[in-house]
Amino acid sequence: MAPISFLIACLLAFTLEIFFSPPVSSSASLLSNSKYSSSMKDLIKLGEGCVNHPEDVSVVVRKGALYTAARDGWVKYFILHNETLVNWKHIDSNTFLGITTTEEGDVIVCDTEKGLLKVSEAGVEVLDPDVRFTNDVIEASDGSLYFTVSSKKYTPAEYYKDLVEGKPHGQLLKYDPELEETTVLHEGFYFANGVALSKDENFVVVCESWKFRCRRYWLKGPRQGRLESFIEHLPGGPDNINLAPDGSFWVALIKMNQTGVRAIQSCPDKWKLLQAYPELINLLIPLGNDAGARVVKVDTHGKIIMDFNDPNATYISFVTSAVEFEDNLYMASIQSKFVGKLPLNTPEAELAPKATI
Repeated sequence: MAPISFLIACLLAFTLEIFFSPPVSSSASLLSNSKYSSSMKDLIKLGEGCVNHPEDVSVVVRKGALYTAARDGWVKYFILHNETLVNWKHIDSNTFLGITTTEEGDVIVCDTEKGLLKVSEAGVEVLDPDVRFTNDVIEASDGSLYFTVSSKKYTPAEYYKDLVEGKPHGQLLKYDPELEETTVLHEGFYFANGVALSKDENFVVVCESWKFRCRRYWLKGPRQGRLESFIEHLPGGPDNINLAPDGSFWVALIKMNQTGVRAIQSCPDKWKLLQAYPELINLLIPLGNDAGARVVKVDTHGKIIMDFNDPNATYISFVTSAVEFEDNLYMASIQSKFVGKLPLNTPEAELAPKATI
């Protein structure tokens, strides 16, 4: 192990890099032409105390129901017209991440240990037991499932190692329900997280949390098979992403110290430094109840057009997913025991001052 004096010097340099380096271009430039910015003060807590740390939400439109998978193994849904919460199916697992609902009303769940699951009235079916660290999933109109694997190298409990190493271990995959086969469409993502289909299903957008960006992978047309930039320099690490009714996208952002992330990834002795001072990870990603929440709406050109922010977690912390339905934004938080409901047609949503994380 390196001498203590050397590690202290590295720690001091790392701290100075975090707090005194000029910030990278992010929200200031992206939001300079933004028409809307708002706080989350109008947030309503649905099912408070009865939903155990939901990571994602999805709507079955024809049922008017909002589904979520909680960390206590329950797949639950809200009947939205009266906000009644129903305990639907229980699975012996506490490793749920992203979900999606199908045209048939079933729920596809990313279970980081069990693989890709299909939950229906008939029970639970494991679609692919061989994939690990699945993070988010979306269904296409032909029944195909596009999903992400965040890291081929590390487990969910080792996410911080993936962050510190700063290498592209993530994947975009496709599950074919007719062939019952999974294929890898593209590799080389920096912690592949959320995934969403465009309205015309010409491309999917993949969130890369450690690069503060989203990229699009073309499924059809002359650019089929190509991976291109969609939005760069987001003001946080993008988590889940969902298509909005107007064809734009809602992106949940993780509060992260971008300067610190870049500093430790480029540090030659980062592993020794992290071993000696494991609390450094908390400087990069605050995970407590004070972790700020932020959600942005991005148009098809990668421009932020709406911005909702709760930097001090006054109303909700660590939002990981946001879905729009009937003029409301429904938000999941892996730190909370409720689903947040934020009206989109209030004066506050249009007139509140901008905030940053």
